[in-house]
Amino acid sequence: MKTRITELLGIEHPIFQAAMSWASSNAPLIIAVSNAGGMGVIAAGPMRPDDFRKALRDIKAATKKPYGVNIPLNNPRAAELLDIACEARIPVMVASQGGPREHLARFRAIGTKWLHVVASVEHAKKAEAAGVDALVVDGAEAGGHPPPSDVGTIVLVRRIVKATRLPVVASGGIADGAGIAALLALGADAVQLGTRFIATPEASVHENYKRAVLEAEVDDSCLVGPAGLPIRQLKNAFAAKYHAAERAGASPEELAGIFNGSSLKKAALEGDVEWGKVEAGQSAGLIDEILPAAEIMRRLVAEAEDARKRLASL
Repeated sequence: MKTRITELLGIEHPIFQAAMSWASSNAPLIIAVSNAGGMGVIAAGPMRPDDFRKALRDIKAATKKPYGVNIPLNNPRAAELLDIACEARIPVMVASQGGPREHLARFRAIGTKWLHVVASVEHAKKAEAAGVDALVVDGAEAGGHPPPSDVGTIVLVRRIVKATRLPVVASGGIADGAGIAALLALGADAVQLGTRFIATPEASVHENYKRAVLEAEVDDSCLVGPAGLPIRQLKNAFAAKYHAAERAGASPEELAGIFNGSSLKKAALEGDVEWGKVEAGQSAGLIDEILPAAEIMRRLVAEAEDARKRLASL
């Protein structure tokens, strides 16, 4: 499967492993996906600078394939993380939550390709005007922060493909090769999977978190948090408490207190999947086993090829 993205980044398959705080804030998952021909992406956001440096060294020592780094540009430590990434001469940046324009020149100077995460046509056009190389488009089915408009992946990706000239990586609600083929048929140049890669030995989250993903159905996720910036997570005691307070007419300050009283870290590292934020997308309902990341990649490629053949025969 050759696309504009595989040509741009020098990868074999148009498959990205999404940056997921804690789950892909490590080297092993990124190494496994990149060595299998995809694009492994490290989530630098929650990492301490020294841990980030070490992970980059470990990745470079274990793979000669391209890999990506995600840095939320609104992170309080973004400047330091960007400096570390630049010093490491990373091949691919997958940036999010901020404007890319001021950072592009120095990363271009070291040969880094810059992909920017967007969730609306407006932000896609702004990123294109800033000069990024490609877009990652997050639809409403994705875990973590969905688009404020709550537009699903199929519609949002198709709209942005028509609105810009940049290569597009489609993200949200994909867990198998059929989903990959479907998004490629809509005009995407690659597809990004997050939740599928939580259910791997290489993902650095608690086993309780992985089991919660395996046990979830497609309707077992929900949006929690303030309007305009909620997160998609699995339903649990924390989500029930927040929604009950919302229905009871709690003030924004009271809701903020409940929301800030929990964390992704509580679920991902401590294993408290009832009172922690278990961020996961709707595709959790399509996942029923934990597999090594390399095996997932192998299956995704085979399934996508089969699905493309079925489409071609119609």
